[in-house]
Amino acid sequence: MTFVDDHGLWSAAQADAARAVRERCDPERIDTVRFSFPDQHGILRGKTLVAAEAVKALTGGCAITTTMLAKDTAHRTVFPVFTAGGGFGMREMEGAADVVMVPDPTTFRTLPWAPRTGWLLCDLHFQDGRPVPFATRGLYRAVLDRLAQRSLDYVAGLEVEFHVFKLDDPRMAPSDAGQPGEPPAVSLISHGYQYLTEQRYDQVEPVLEIIRRDVLALGLPLRSMEVEYGPSQCEFTFQPTTGLVPADLMVLFRSAVKQICRRHGYHATFMCRPRIPNVVPSGWHLHQSLRDARTGANAFVPEGPGPLSPLGTGFLAGLLAHARAATVFTTPTINGYKRYRSYSLAPDRAVWGRDNRGVMIRVLGGPGDAATRLENRVGEPAANPYLYMAAQILAGLDGIDRGLDPGPSADTPYEAAAPLLPKSLREAVFALREDPFFRAALGAGFVDYYTHIKTAEIERFQAEVTEWEQREYFEIF
Repeated sequence: MTFVDDHGLWSAAQADAARAVRERCDPERIDTVRFSFPDQHGILRGKTLVAAEAVKALTGGCAITTTMLAKDTAHRTVFPVFTAGGGFGMREMEGAADVVMVPDPTTFRTLPWAPRTGWLLCDLHFQDGRPVPFATRGLYRAVLDRLAQRSLDYVAGLEVEFHVFKLDDPRMAPSDAGQPGEPPAVSLISHGYQYLTEQRYDQVEPVLEIIRRDVLALGLPLRSMEVEYGPSQCEFTFQPTTGLVPADLMVLFRSAVKQICRRHGYHATFMCRPRIPNVVPSGWHLHQSLRDARTGANAFVPEGPGPLSPLGTGFLAGLLAHARAATVFTTPTINGYKRYRSYSLAPDRAVWGRDNRGVMIRVLGGPGDAATRLENRVGEPAANPYLYMAAQILAGLDGIDRGLDPGPSADTPYEAAAPLLPKSLREAVFALREDPFFRAALGAGFVDYYTHIKTAEIERFQAEVTEWEQREYFEIF
């Protein structure tokens, strides 16, 4: 018996997929396989195994240290892992102990940019087979299970903005190392501002074509590529997918784009607002709906004159009611809050509107439109997709269960009387801590864990003396 068999970790579909993976991992075709899991930030971490060992690890799993779950965005360990409970209050997390990465065979791909390399997305389990409660893919799967109990599926389409720059200096001198190291020096690939012009697109097409080719070779459901408003800024959109798939798609897409670009002398970043003159912040707009699992029908399509069905209306109201507390999941970086500005294409308060790009939730579709959906415009492209989507589902279901009313459409969204979104990550952390709903829905242990990591990042930021402070105070005082 293997680890997977002992603990009944795979579905029949995964077991079938594993047989195909074994064939594809023939050493004549594949040299190595990357075993990766999405960490608390939605960043892929893991190990690379030679093909023969990868086949063994399909059902036996691969060990990886628990400290991967203890790190902030500078890769600093922010929990006292060598104390009792390891800072998590769990014996299994003490002393940088191992957990088991168990691959999901349905996610297997070969990487077009890395010759003879396979890739598998993994889930984390303790030695006794229990899922690790801090692993966000598992948390999201549990939320989807709650949705499935209502015979509903979650459908999401991704609209992701990011920047691509020419890599001028990777800053690889020994003095540039650190936690974090010096960021690379870059230059623009376009001046921007010619939003959606063919001329500007043609200027950046060479690098976008490289990305397009490999993204499609990965099997990702790419829909469109666009030049965005700002310098060196672009947007990729994807066909709607269901359940785990859209979140898996997002982590693979981000990682793929960064790797592809680096191999070709470019630097891609999903940071919301890079500190580069004249750049424009990037957002991640999440298009979402619920589908009746029995009929396949879109459960948000109204039968009457309104823009949404009663179920869709309740879901919308739940998103608005929990918007402030959910912001730490939709916008998890200090930098991301520099995007929320009045009278821009980013929201500043929890309001909805019909086809209005100034609101937080844009309602699209209506009677007879099978594509009826909610577009949440609040997210940043650095968000962990598992937490982003889990928070959306939980908040939406609460709105349905309590019969909440989203109120009228905000035709002037920056003047509407509505709760303002947090102005900073610290304010967002406080909002999450003060919201009893998410504490109950996600578990107090996970909320405390996640806010601890975010607080560690905030405290490091506040300890730094910024250029603004030096310029503002050094001479005058």
